[in-house]
Amino acid sequence: MNVNLAKGIGFVVVAVALLLSQSAYTVAQWRQALVVQLGKPVKPAITDPGLHFKIPFLQDVHFFDKRMLEFDQEPQEILSADKKNLKVDSYSRWRIVDPLKFYQTVRDENGATDRLNDIIYSNLREVLGQFKMMEIVSGSRSDLTQRIREQANEQATKYGIEIVDVRIKRTDLPAENSKAVYKRMQTERERQAKQYRAEGEEEAVKIRSKAAKEREILLAEAYRSAQEVRGDGDAESARIYADAYRQDPRFFEFTRTLEAYSKTLGQETTTLVLEPSGFFRYLQQGAGPVGR
Repeated sequence: MNVNLAKGIGFVVVAVALLLSQSAYTVAQWRQALVVQLGKPVKPAITDPGLHFKIPFLQDVHFFDKRMLEFDQEPQEILSADKKNLKVDSYSRWRIVDPLKFYQTVRDENGATDRLNDIIYSNLREVLGQFKMMEIVSGSRSDLTQRIREQANEQATKYGIEIVDVRIKRTDLPAENSKAVYKRMQTERERQAKQYRAEGEEEAVKIRSKAAKEREILLAEAYRSAQEVRGDGDAESARIYADAYRQDPRFFEFTRTLEAYSKTLGQETTTLVLEPSGFFRYLQQGAGPVGR
C-alpha cells in the first residue's frame, strides 16, 4: 500500500511539474512575448519582464527581441540620374515595435529581413536615382539616408517594424565600369602630360631664343664699346703724336722714318741702293752703297 501511495505521489509530482513547465514561462528584460492559441494570438504582446502563465498544451509562446537589430544588406546596383551604374553597400538598424502585427505578417526575423531587403533596396533605387553620380559620391549622405529611412519606414510600419537608421557604407562603380573609368583617367592623364611637355618645349624655345637675342645684344654692345675705346685710344695716340710733332717736327719725322725702316727692311735684305734723297736719306751719312 505504501509503495502504491509513493508511486501515486511521484506521478502527481511529475504531472504537476510537467504542468507547471508547460504553463509557466519567463520573459527576459530584452524580450517580448506573444501567446498564440491554435496559431492565433489570444492576447496583446507581453512586454513586461518576469514570470507569466499560459494554458498548457493548448497555447504556445513566441518570443521577439526588443533590442535594436542590424541588417547588413548585400551591395546592390542602382542607376543614378545621369545614367551611371553604381554599386551601393548599405546597412540598417531596426526593431520590432508591434509583435502582433510582426507575427501576423512576417512571422520571424528571417521573414523580416527578406521584407527589409526589398523595402530598403526599392527606396535606395528611388531616392538615389534622383541624383547624379557626383552628388551621391561627394554630396551630403545624411540628407539622402534620412529620405530613404523616412520612405522605408512608411512601408515597414505595416509589418510592425520601425527602421531606426539607414546608412551607406560605400558607393563604388561596377567592375566593368571601373575599368572604363580608369582607362579614361589614364588617357586623360596622358593627354595632359603631352600638353605639358608641348608647353614646356614651347617655353624652352622661347627661353633659348631670348637668351640668343640677349647674347647678340651683349656682343654688339661689347663690340661697340671696344670700338669706342679703340677709337678713343687712336685719337689719343694721334693727339700725342701731333703734340710731339709740333714740339720737334724734325725729330718726329726722324723717329717715324726709323719705324718705317724697321718695318720695310727685313732680315733677308742683303743689299740697299740708296738714292741721294728721299726715303733712305737718313741712311746716307757720306756712305755709298751699304751692304749687310
